[in-house]
Parts: sequence; structure tokens; C-alpha cells
Amino acid sequence: MKVLIVDDEEMIRNVLKEYVEFEGNEAYEAADGMEAVRLCRDNDYDMILMDVMMPKLDGFSAVKEIKKLKDVPVIMLSARGEEYDKLFGFEIGVDDYVTKPFSPKEVMARINAVTKRRSAAAGQSEPDVYKFEGLTVDMVGRNVYVDGEKAELTPKEYEILFYFIKNKGIALTREKLLYDVWGFDFYGDDRTVDTHIKMLRANLKQYRKFIVTLRGLGYKFEA
Repeated sequence: MKVLIVDDEEMIRNVLKEYVEFEGNEAYEAADGMEAVRLCRDNDYDMILMDVMMPKLDGFSAVKEIKKLKDVPVIMLSARGEEYDKLFGFEIGVDDYVTKPFSPKEVMARINAVTKRRSAAAGQSEPDVYKFEGLTVDMVGRNVYVDGEKAELTPKEYEILFYFIKNKGIALTREKLLYDVWGFDFYGDDRTVDTHIKMLRANLKQYRKFIVTLRGLGYKFEA
């Protein structure tokens, strides 16, 4: 696996590079967002570890530019752990978000989880289309339509909705959602699930009714 490490702090780059290479991967470095975008124009990477606060071009802006070029998994690294920053990251297609200070082992666990999740998604055989009243979900094309109008969902919202549909009628705890959708034992609280489902419900408009809250437990998709 080729991993691009983007951080303006050389010490952090060196530590992450050591762990990435220890597990048999190739590590590449960039000191700012502009350098990362240039590298991604000319090279293909299997994973990007992207710092948020950097000179010249911040991490979020760099990710948006890179996503225009190719669909590569991105894990954000940031000292800012505010919910707004995490939401913005997920909205632009970030796969995961790690708050500094972090354990390099945790970062490696998240790299492995994102890789495993993407590989599993690529190998899944899904029915073409599901319809629930005016809600149409195209599993293969990754398109969702609300009364004929395409809904703009983030990659994580797609994953959550598809997971709900595949487990229709089954009570799902927040812990199970974290493990199966995020793909790892979550390092923190489970408000991440609630935040993403709130965003998903807003995009589904009146069909948010299909995602039922189970007080004290989690959620269930009923349609």
C-alpha cells in the first residue's frame, strides 16, 4: 500500500512514516496541502493521512482538490476536534478523522479499517434498486432519489443508508453501527452515529420517518 503523509510538522511525518513502513507499506511525504495536490496529480496513492492546519493550503481545501482528481481514501489528522470540523470533513468525502494527540497505533488501526471497509464494499453484490414509497435507492450507482430529485449525500451517509436497508427491520445499536459501518472499535463516544444520522435524515426529507430512533438503544430502518 502506498500512503501519502501530509503534515507541516516533520516530527509527526517521521513517526507516522516509521509505523507505515513497519507494516510493510510505502510511505511518501508532503509538508503542505499544495505539495500534496501536486503529488496526487502525478502519482496514485492507496491512502492519504492529511493534516488540517497547514501553510499555503489547508487540509480541507487540499482534499477537495484531490477528490476532483481521483477517489482516494483520506484520514484527516487535526488538533481541532470540534464537531463542525468533523462534519465538514465527512461532507467533502473524508473517510475518517483522528484528533491530535493520537497514538500511531490508532492511526494504523484506522488505516486498516478504512482499507478493509472499502475492499468489502467493492466486492459486495447488491440489488440494483430499492424503492420505499417516494424514496429510491440505487445501490450499484450509489444514487438516492427523494420524490424523483437526487439527494446529495456524503460517502458516509450512503454507507449508513445502505447498511440500514440491508438490515431492514433489525434493531441496531450505536455500537454495532460504529463497528460495522466505521469498521473499527471506536476511539471515543458514539455521538458520531447520531450526528451522521441527523444529516442523513435531513437529506431524506419526509422519508426520514423510515429511520426510527430506539430510545436507549439505537436505530431501526422500517419501511
